[in-house]
Amino acid sequence: MADLQEMFKDAWSSALAGVNAAEAEAEKVFGKLADAAGFSPEDVRRHAREFGERLTTQRREIEKTIDDAVRRASSRFRIPSQSDIDALQKRVEAVAERIEALSKERSAG
Repeated sequence: MADLQEMFKDAWSSALAGVNAAEAEAEKVFGKLADAAGFSPEDVRRHAREFGERLTTQRREIEKTIDDAVRRASSRFRIPSQSDIDALQKRVEAVAERIEALSKERSAG
């Protein structure tokens, strides 16, 4: 299971690195286009803000898509969720308490 988690972590890191690289490249291209088009500083700021907002939106969509894909892939492996583990822990604790109570009753009786 650790290998699977590492695989997902590596895929996530690679995806984020790709998005970061694309953002950096887009900023360079946008700067060159702004210079060539003769935009004013206000135009550049406005376009940069709009472009940044679109990149942020697209980045969130990519992250959501990756999260959903990881969730779907991991569900096929029957990996328990945190709530499954928490529920099981509570059941184990309840059984342990009951066993201890029975043990004390037996020792006292």
